[in-house]
Amino acid sequence: MTTPPSPPGAEPNDASAVRIGALVPLTRPGWVEAGQHLLAGLELGVREVNDDGGIVGRPLELVVRDTAADPQRAAAAVDELARLGVDALAGEYHSVVARAAAARADALGLPFLCSSAVLDTLTEEPTEWVARLAPAQSHGWQIYADFLLSAGHRRIAVAAEPSVYWAAGARILRDHLAPRGGTVIELDARALTPTALCDELVDNRATALLLLVGHPEPAVPIVTSVRRDPRLAEITIGAPAGQPEFAEWATLLGDDSAAIPFLRYLPERLSPLGTRVETALRERLGEAPSFVAFEGYDTVAVLADVLRSHGVDRARTAGSWARVAVEGTRGQIQFSRTPGINVWQWVWAPVQVVDRDPAEPDRFRILHAG
Repeated sequence: MTTPPSPPGAEPNDASAVRIGALVPLTRPGWVEAGQHLLAGLELGVREVNDDGGIVGRPLELVVRDTAADPQRAAAAVDELARLGVDALAGEYHSVVARAAAARADALGLPFLCSSAVLDTLTEEPTEWVARLAPAQSHGWQIYADFLLSAGHRRIAVAAEPSVYWAAGARILRDHLAPRGGTVIELDARALTPTALCDELVDNRATALLLLVGHPEPAVPIVTSVRRDPRLAEITIGAPAGQPEFAEWATLLGDDSAAIPFLRYLPERLSPLGTRVETALRERLGEAPSFVAFEGYDTVAVLADVLRSHGVDRARTAGSWARVAVEGTRGQIQFSRTPGINVWQWVWAPVQVVDRDPAEPDRFRILHAG
């Protein structure tokens, strides 16, 4: 499906190449399917850049490192890629991992365009070295909260595992819902068995359960248990982090995979560029591309434009975020400084709340857009 990652310590293949270090989760406990889609988008972008003459006649090359959802491994990879002389850094799906990578990139003076991670505090202090394509978690999850309210939900349970990312998500939901009449009931997914979790949902009269947990464990057994409990026949299960986006979700859960709303970052209709890229990604992946694959492609489109326009120099790349104006697969990409966000941010990628159609689980229904 995709090119395997470069082995640790491998030297670049072409001394004349412009090199981008790519961070992707390709092994467990990373979300491997997300990593494969991200890498497919990055690779397609690189292939098209090279078919169009490269970077001022020089080939563009990816130097791939598997982060396996491990922040320390990602930080070490950034150090290694910097030593190898990459001109910029791209990628990463997991927010906590991207945060570690961003901290090292900032410290080393290595420009990093983060493709997919959404955690608001990607860096603790403002930095010129890091920019991001994915919308900040606070933006997307507030749109998700508005969807819940519009659907009539006021007592919303969250089954959460310990994580900076999940804790931030729960806080965003709570802060947005409380002034609007919503109540967030927090349940510890690590301490409760799926059966005990169902009991808590009944006792708390929750009308919605949000999965702030890893995939496939414990998300899949929780969904199965809730779907099998006749007391919870009317409850809505939601997954704002996007677990149902990927084919593995439908494979593991079958009919239970449908009608679980999640966030994705696509427009209602793709542009001609987006449609062409979707076709190429589908051929590359052997399945429908997720929004993460588009994020990968757009990452390379932005970096190629910057490197062509401002030269292959780390400082000039980092100094050019404010001047980016690139047609991406999902709209015009420009970066700005946004209150509460310490990196250069695309404001905003399109946001949808979608689910899998119960009548046809391979088809997605758009329920809400923001």
